[in-house]
Amino acid sequence: MNLLQTRKIFSVSDYHAPTDGQALATSQIQQAIDDAAQCGGKVVVPAGTYHVGSLFLKSGIEFHLEKDARLLGSTDESQYPVIPSRVAGVEMEWPAGVVNIFDQHDVAVTGCGMIDGQGPFWWNKYWGDDRKGGMRKGYTERGLRWAVDYDCTRPRNVIVMNCENILLSDFTSVRSGFWNVHLCYSKNIHVTGLSMGDNNGPSTDGIDVDSCKDVLVERCVISCNDDSVCIKSGRDADGLRVNRVCEDVLVRDCRLLAGSGITLGSETSGGIRNIRVENITYDGTAGGFRIKSARTRGGVIENIQVSHLRMRNVSNPIIFQLDWNPSYSYCEVPADYEGEIPPRWKLLAQRVDPEKGIPYVRNIVVKDVVATLSEDCDAKLDRGSTAFDIDAYAAKPMEDVTFEDIDITAKTFGNISGVKGLKWKNVTVTIAGKA
Repeated sequence: MNLLQTRKIFSVSDYHAPTDGQALATSQIQQAIDDAAQCGGKVVVPAGTYHVGSLFLKSGIEFHLEKDARLLGSTDESQYPVIPSRVAGVEMEWPAGVVNIFDQHDVAVTGCGMIDGQGPFWWNKYWGDDRKGGMRKGYTERGLRWAVDYDCTRPRNVIVMNCENILLSDFTSVRSGFWNVHLCYSKNIHVTGLSMGDNNGPSTDGIDVDSCKDVLVERCVISCNDDSVCIKSGRDADGLRVNRVCEDVLVRDCRLLAGSGITLGSETSGGIRNIRVENITYDGTAGGFRIKSARTRGGVIENIQVSHLRMRNVSNPIIFQLDWNPSYSYCEVPADYEGEIPPRWKLLAQRVDPEKGIPYVRNIVVKDVVATLSEDCDAKLDRGSTAFDIDAYAAKPMEDVTFEDIDITAKTFGNISGVKGLKWKNVTVTIAGKA
């Protein structure tokens, strides 16, 4: 199906959707969506600010945000129905997003408009207005750091779940409460020309590709406070139960600013394979190419091809951490905890057999990488810079990892451990400031 075919127009103006950003416009826009779905129409959102809760797109439609159209996500939590979803690798009920495509096919979201999640409201809920308090502080003090990301419910700007033949094109996503764009259990997805910025809150990932197949992400500009593009496949016992691989994904021709770069994991339980990353430019990004997992995740990460990365002022150009962030990764209810244990905590804390828990990583090729530091890099980096930070398991090492045509300038070389069959071809590391 041609997702950009000529269609009957359904303008939300004809449904009297308010444009003042104050009165809710959810019902009027949803009615336009429902009517367009009857004939495979095109819903047009003209210039204006539309205060909305969750919108649910339907098969066969195009949802078009015209220039200067802004969907302003409500800060009233009741405007986001709690529905079955997958959140950070675990199936559970969670609030729907601002724009939702669940169990649909042949849907396009297009145009140069904007989706604004009003993130500061949700970010303050998580860590307080000083970034030192909120739910995060209280949970950490009680030994529950691993649970707070799931208990502090926040809407995503766009969710595509259990879908086929979806196009996301040219719009801007800002101030998302949680991840900006989440693609899950879906296939044949094309994401092109998106812009993401003003995402300074916790877990404001750019694009998360979660247990999907045949995905193309290209020509996006991403600034966020976590993973820029993240490829994943489920967490721990629940991810091993679901066992849905993420495969055949191409990420190319993107520009990354603030954020943690291109990441595989940490949710690796269903496996990640046949991934290509090509022609990515970075400026001031915390990470370049990253693999992260934990000893309870499991899964196989294999057949990964990464090439033509150009990095400027990147703290960690190459970073593989298979025992990543223990306080978040390893879930155990404290022995002195008093009160009822929620079902989601029980799910998170479910034991994983140690034989299945350590992920297996093999057949990784990273080539044609240039990483430089500007003269004023110390003022631009939140931390020092390390060329290689590779830490895997001696009992189950990464296998067949190749670095070819690599030229990195960094403050320190770093470390490499837990790799079997490491191949170096034309690799240069220059330590900045050293003669």
